[in-house]
Amino acid sequence: MSQTSPPTSTPHPELQGVTLSVNGQERTLTLDPRVTLLDTLREHLHLTGTKKGCDHGQCGACTVLVDGTRVLSCLTLAVMHDGQEVTTVEGLGTPDDLHPLQDAFIRHDGYQCGYCTPGQLCSSVGTLDEIARGVPSHVTDDLNDVSFSADELRERLSGNICRCAAYPNIIAAVSEVHAAQNGAATQEAAQ
Repeated sequence: MSQTSPPTSTPHPELQGVTLSVNGQERTLTLDPRVTLLDTLREHLHLTGTKKGCDHGQCGACTVLVDGTRVLSCLTLAVMHDGQEVTTVEGLGTPDDLHPLQDAFIRHDGYQCGYCTPGQLCSSVGTLDEIARGVPSHVTDDLNDVSFSADELRERLSGNICRCAAYPNIIAAVSEVHAAQNGAATQEAAQ
């Protein structure tokens, strides 16, 4: 008769406290430290605007802003952002007071089916901020002179997949907002 060892149980990690400022509201949660920021937003805070697409960081549907920087929320743990500001699509604007990019996406039909739109919007907000701060991308010719262009937009937004292929409309919407913020001459540079 062979002797079998008793089954071993996997210990559960201790829950951990985390405080996030989400869309301007401080939220304190007790979470399993393995919970992603995406699941925290959707399942614990019921902010379902941020979409779970591929859940592997390949589609961009889960893009949010953490302290103003674009982050794929499916690839980061909530506890890693303790004390930080998280902005989701719900925090960009309201139906009565749209963010300029939300308004432009509507007018340029950049939302199409709408599934990728929250990630596209958050990524677009982060992209405009990166360009304004002079953060270079892979296509930036002169690292000391980061300027707005359609090539910069396409490169920076390339991590956000749109199955409806609304890309030209999205580029037009983001270009329009950039032009409104920085003068009409820059809109011509992006075309």
